[in-house]
Amino acid sequence: MFTGIVEQTGRVTHAVDHQGHLRVTVAPDRMWPDVALGESIAVNGVCLTVTSRDTAGFTTELSRETLAKTAPRWRPGELVNLERAMRADARFGGHIVSGHVDGVGEVLAIEAQPGAFTVTVSAPLSLARYLVPKGSVTVDGVSLTVVDVGGPAGSRADLAAHEFTLWLVPHTLEVTALRTWQVGQQVNLEADQLAKYVERLLATTALTAGGTP
Repeated sequence: MFTGIVEQTGRVTHAVDHQGHLRVTVAPDRMWPDVALGESIAVNGVCLTVTSRDTAGFTTELSRETLAKTAPRWRPGELVNLERAMRADARFGGHIVSGHVDGVGEVLAIEAQPGAFTVTVSAPLSLARYLVPKGSVTVDGVSLTVVDVGGPAGSRADLAAHEFTLWLVPHTLEVTALRTWQVGQQVNLEADQLAKYVERLLATTALTAGGTP
């Protein structure tokens, strides 16, 4: 489990095919000295398992399923966001993040504002129902607040139901890989876990109320 508060960035240094998987090595800005084999690290919002490590970085393996469902950002030289799994005694600074990507979105626009940037993102249509104004969304592993969203119960009529905007302040850009975003770039999206649990609860409650197993 993660919170979407990026601890540091890193660079993909190697990406090679290995027995049907993609073996990826990441060099953090400052390698954590206590990273253990088998622990989970969110890389651009994707929960990955450490399979080996040294003083410079760690290696993980991505299955074909993971590659098919995440943004194609595993090339050597890519700047990535990194967060280790949350400790039980740590501050909960963002929101509940599983590291399981729900879909891949696209950056539609980046506009400079006084002291910040507004970013418009297109999500898969299947995620539209989880996007609410001032709600939470994880984008490339970063816990962010949805500013505006289109469609029913949305806040901007000029946006489609699956489009939303973000407000990025200088600090966020300074400490995350979001500073490398460009129009047309694909990004990993994870919807708010609580919204998905409520949806499932309501759906199964309706089933059981009707007597259907």
